[in-house]
Amino acid sequence: MIAVTIPEAEAGLSELLQLLETKKEDVIIVTRNGRTAVKITLIPEPAGSKRIGAAEGRFAVPDDFDAGNKEIAALLMNRPLLPDS
Repeated sequence: MIAVTIPEAEAGLSELLQLLETKKEDVIIVTRNGRTAVKITLIPEPAGSKRIGAAEGRFAVPDDFDAGNKEIAALLMNRPLLPDS
């Protein structure tokens, strides 16, 4: 943990953040008039990835995947979803 004043934090914010990123410090305390005003820490990385496409290549969609769409729509809506063209 390191403690700095507000003017020191303003002047050296990049260097202070570098201390956190390189894990040389785990907490930075910013003081005002000798009292703690702010505590700065790194935000932890999320445990898992929620990005779209994360399962890409893990399964295959069959070519006839949409083959039963009209039949399913008729069962759900009791009428055709789209007119036959």
